[in-house]
Amino acid sequence: MAVDICEGWELIDSPFVRPSPRQKRELDWLVQDLRETLTNVKHGLEDCYALLAPVDPGSTLVLSTPRNEIVKGHITRVGTRIVKGTIHLRLRTLPQQTLTINPDHPIHLAPLVTLHTLLTHSLDLLTMTLSFTYPTEPGSASAKSPSQSSSSSSPQLSAAAFLSSQLRLLSQSISESIAILKGPPLVTAADPSWTTRSIASSHFDPPLTAATVSNHHGLGATSLPPISFHLSIQESSIVLWLRSLEAADAPVGFGTKLAFAIGTARRLEHDEADRVFGFCCSGEGHGGPGGSPGSMMPSNGSNHNTTRSTTHNTAAGTGATGQPEVDVYVREKVRVESADPSLLSLAAKLTALGHTLGLARRNLAAVMGEELED
Repeated sequence: MAVDICEGWELIDSPFVRPSPRQKRELDWLVQDLRETLTNVKHGLEDCYALLAPVDPGSTLVLSTPRNEIVKGHITRVGTRIVKGTIHLRLRTLPQQTLTINPDHPIHLAPLVTLHTLLTHSLDLLTMTLSFTYPTEPGSASAKSPSQSSSSSSPQLSAAAFLSSQLRLLSQSISESIAILKGPPLVTAADPSWTTRSIASSHFDPPLTAATVSNHHGLGATSLPPISFHLSIQESSIVLWLRSLEAADAPVGFGTKLAFAIGTARRLEHDEADRVFGFCCSGEGHGGPGGSPGSMMPSNGSNHNTTRSTTHNTAAGTGATGQPEVDVYVREKVRVESADPSLLSLAAKLTALGHTLGLARRNLAAVMGEELED
């Protein structure tokens, strides 16, 4: 296609076409008007950052199952960590016990660590955008904005185009932050991430008593804690999953078999009751490396109704963390949810900032004559 080149114009197929005088006036006005909007967005992000800051005494959250006392206690969140807590358990498949989080070995919540990183990135990005688009010293060479560059080296639309691209990145970062606080949808299918991201026994004082069992590939003996303690974020709430574990190859006594046969005893029914999981019980803690979700596959056992969930292994018999796996059954499963006021406020603020950015992006795209890209 033939392309005409005129003085002061860019190539016709370039995204930076010289605007008409009216469009240039509208762009100049809108870019200047967005300065106040972006400054307010920055202040809002700073407020969000403060809500996740590690400031004592933190947020004390109650953990209690409704209508019963299977789980009763509290935890304290400071920033992205659970620094202390006491939880009383009265599970039907385990003796009554109390779990105390070791203050010297706090629990790091991986979703909140990622959220903190995203908020830091968003603030840095917005600070750079404001300083580059609206320099405080227009005469300095290092503080020139794209619109102040010479017309021969930079198109007229470069300032608006730069601002548009930066707002798109900022909008994506805020959308990811909102998705973290919203968490995964609550579905009936089992989420196997607990098999690699359960809290290590060393985070408790005293540590959980573990039994020595053999892993399913014969790579030697390893320890199996009696319970899986897994924390996640959902709808801006801290969600605790407790699972009572039993080695898949544990012998079943004659009395137990007889009780199941005549109906005087029965297993607790839940969505993970008839599955065998490859559990990495020697993890270093919550949110460590290699916490990829597992996949479901048929078991090699004789019971065709039993399935096995494993992680994506890097070697036979080991999880993605390199720790040995143990085949386990989930005897009992309990979910406890505790709303976090700071996280709820954080989610509301981020949603409002996302709407503000979306409006600014739509206005800028309309004046530039472009289609808004998500």
